[in-house]
Amino acid sequence: MAETVSGNNDKTNSVLRAAWLIAVVTIVSKLIGFIRDIVIANYYGANMVSDAYYYAYQIPALSLILLGGVGGPFHSATVAIFSKLIPSLKEKPPESVNKLYSTFMTGTIILFLLLSVLMYIFPRQIMSIIISGGSAEMINLSAVHLQIMTPLLLIGGIVGIYYGILIIYKQFMLPNLSPIIMSIAIIAICVIAAPDDSKGLALAWATTVGAILQLIIQYPNIRRLGFRLKPNFEFTNNPYFKEICELLFPAVLSSTVGQIHIYVDMFFTSQISEGAWTAIGYANRVFQFPVGILVTAFLVPLFPIFARLVADKDYEGIRTYFNKGVGVLFFAAIPIIIGILVLGLDAVRVVFERGAFDAAATFMVTEALWFLSVSIIPYVFRDSITRVYYSFNDSSTPFLVAFSSIILKFFLNWMLITKLHFGIGGITLSTSLVTLFNALVLGILISRKIKLDYKSLFINLIKMCVAGFAALAITFVCAILFDRYVYISGIMYEIIKIIVVFSSCLLVYVPLNLLLKMEYAGELANRLKAKLRK
Repeated sequence: MAETVSGNNDKTNSVLRAAWLIAVVTIVSKLIGFIRDIVIANYYGANMVSDAYYYAYQIPALSLILLGGVGGPFHSATVAIFSKLIPSLKEKPPESVNKLYSTFMTGTIILFLLLSVLMYIFPRQIMSIIISGGSAEMINLSAVHLQIMTPLLLIGGIVGIYYGILIIYKQFMLPNLSPIIMSIAIIAICVIAAPDDSKGLALAWATTVGAILQLIIQYPNIRRLGFRLKPNFEFTNNPYFKEICELLFPAVLSSTVGQIHIYVDMFFTSQISEGAWTAIGYANRVFQFPVGILVTAFLVPLFPIFARLVADKDYEGIRTYFNKGVGVLFFAAIPIIIGILVLGLDAVRVVFERGAFDAAATFMVTEALWFLSVSIIPYVFRDSITRVYYSFNDSSTPFLVAFSSIILKFFLNWMLITKLHFGIGGITLSTSLVTLFNALVLGILISRKIKLDYKSLFINLIKMCVAGFAALAITFVCAILFDRYVYISGIMYEIIKIIVVFSSCLLVYVPLNLLLKMEYAGELANRLKAKLRK
């Protein structure tokens, strides 16, 4: 028993160390991504040109970010299967593993190459379906952007497999750093070419160049680990490749369904106003800055542990790590929600409002962000429990749940936009409601595989919410008092306001959680005290 406890503590410490490392790297990546978005907003604003780029980018982004990104199906399938087959992380993989790697890569390249060709030949037809409410000029310009970004479709699947392998070998830094390459390429090319770029084509070319560089920097490490690509077309004779496909196919469909949700949003957004889709994109980026850091930091190192615990049939271990991971995510999510609701407008103004990005664009982004913020709690729960499904080699259930929500998404958009005229906020409110639906259904259906300890998890969440409501009230009053009594001109006003008001939120929220004996706050406080003593 003592050995088991010691082993669990070692795993917990390992996860926390990896989480901190990933969090730091992801923060750097997100900050540079923010600088990229500031540069784009400065040169292109929120208008038809920026809309054309972001509309076109959604299709290659499906491959590069959703399918091939950290946490995407290709990364998840690689981790779930290969982590069980690699006997030692200190040695090069055996021939059987290398053969499976070659088969997986060969199939991926063939599939995405065919899709890339189709996308290059029929860009206008594709864009006319997606943004049917847009003008002919918008559709034509989006089609040109889409053709330029065709290589991203092929790159995404390959990068996803690379990410999975690197994370199995505990090389967490490179997968989370590599998106910086794309951001730097976009920043550099935009600064050089954007002043003379009336159609935003430099932006599309910069994105393509950045994706190619992202692939190039992953490759040397994959070679050093001992993986060699030798074209292999034995797709039917390898049982492990069949297992990958059984896990991957529903997961890809699930991510594609998520993209269909985006296409539904694009359809309705094209009926609102020029620049609306750009504003929603920026709102998502602001949202993903803190939330993406949290989810990536904790779930990337936890997922391989889930997979190994399932293989060992250690269900108590899964319950323990699930509750700890999700509990910490909940604990951090509530102050983020409060910050967005109270300080969202100030934050968007600081980050984006300059050059072609005016006050009207700032308000559009903030309005979208307010309604999106309420999805943070179900978002982190849904992403966490999805990893548990993948650990059981079940990606079909998340797919079916996501697929069933398409009708709900369309109905909510129709009701909120067409009937109730919510405008841009209606798009992100419907997203939040659909996220809640997915989280609830996945949380209920997981009982067919494992009984999770929801009672403990949600008792702690209730304590967090009590502390959160008190912190929200105090933070709101502090913001009003700051606006009334502090006289500072320029951007420094918003920066100081954000620091002071959000600090007041934390000064109320954290002690209240300790006072209410919220389990994870006490554990984190004890760990912090131990670190300070050292």
